[in-house]
Amino acid sequence: MPGWSIAHVVAHLALNAEAIAGAVAGVTRGERVPQYPSFEARTAGIEELAARGAAVIRGRLLESGGVFEAAVLALPAGLGGAAIELIRGSGRTYPVGAAVITREREVEIHHADIGASLDVGYGPADWPAEFTVRLLDHLTQRYAGPGFRAVAADLGRSWEFGAPEGRPGTGAPGQGASGRGAPGPGGETVTGTGHEIAWWATGRPPYPGTTGPVSDTGALPALGGI
Repeated sequence: MPGWSIAHVVAHLALNAEAIAGAVAGVTRGERVPQYPSFEARTAGIEELAARGAAVIRGRLLESGGVFEAAVLALPAGLGGAAIELIRGSGRTYPVGAAVITREREVEIHHADIGASLDVGYGPADWPAEFTVRLLDHLTQRYAGPGFRAVAADLGRSWEFGAPEGRPGTGAPGQGASGRGAPGPGGETVTGTGHEIAWWATGRPPYPGTTGPVSDTGALPALGGI
């Protein structure tokens, strides 16, 4: 996380829970509330909280979990398809029914970030397999670069990055999303464990103590589109 201390990461986790909770509560009230009013406001909030000291940041993080839980539990049935805008005016939205898995991504990925910084014994290899699959599904949908296939033999799954359709991929190793064995959209194949591929696909360097995935072309694709 270039430019961020651990205090910034934890502050972000606290404010993210509050931000998603506020957007979910807006849906409950029948209002369109963005997760963040602007990127600048998001950044300023993180900087402000990160400067307040460990006890304050920790307390805010613990409180934010309860705020998030209360907002999700109060959401009326039948509203799961309502849209939450990530940043006002950005056009990037997700359904309120995905609020929990959106929050899960933040917690799991940043937990591993902190694990890398402090060597506290938690990294991508500790992610539940179900989470790794959901994360890779999400990352294929966000990727906008040249196409390639990612094969995670430990999960028995492959994903097509950059494929024009059929995402997220669900084929067995060596198969496309259709399961018919078509080559990847760019002909390139990236292999590794699911968590190695997912960690790399977030734009991060190999996790400490690991080498990360490999490509059959010898050089991993650039992931500037994620």
